[in-house]
Amino acid sequence: MKILGIGNDIIEIERVEKAIKRTKKFKEKVFSEKEIEIVEKKSSPFASYAGRFAAKESVAKAFGTGIKFSLTDIEILNDKLGKPYVNLRNKLKEKYDNIDIMITISHNRKVAIATAIVISKE
Repeated sequence: MKILGIGNDIIEIERVEKAIKRTKKFKEKVFSEKEIEIVEKKSSPFASYAGRFAAKESVAKAFGTGIKFSLTDIEILNDKLGKPYVNLRNKLKEKYDNIDIMITISHNRKVAIATAIVISKE
């Protein structure tokens, strides 16, 4: 097991809220149907959207390639206990089938932050 990359991102929750309210397709461009379904059930959906956005950005930074893929190809889901995890889809799943990604997300009233660590399975 070897650490291949670490990424971190922080974003103002209000910025994500404005993007969602201003642009109809923003959610569909950034979040998968599963993510939207999960977040819309939350008591603070904009904080949750911002946390997931920061998580996607942190995964991209940990890859070290920049965002050369659809953000919906990185899903941030939750296990039964609520812990976030990364589910890669489509081309990313094929390209990075030999890695694991650890992720943590946090937020307060103003900002959301996430950190991702990419680890080789070998």
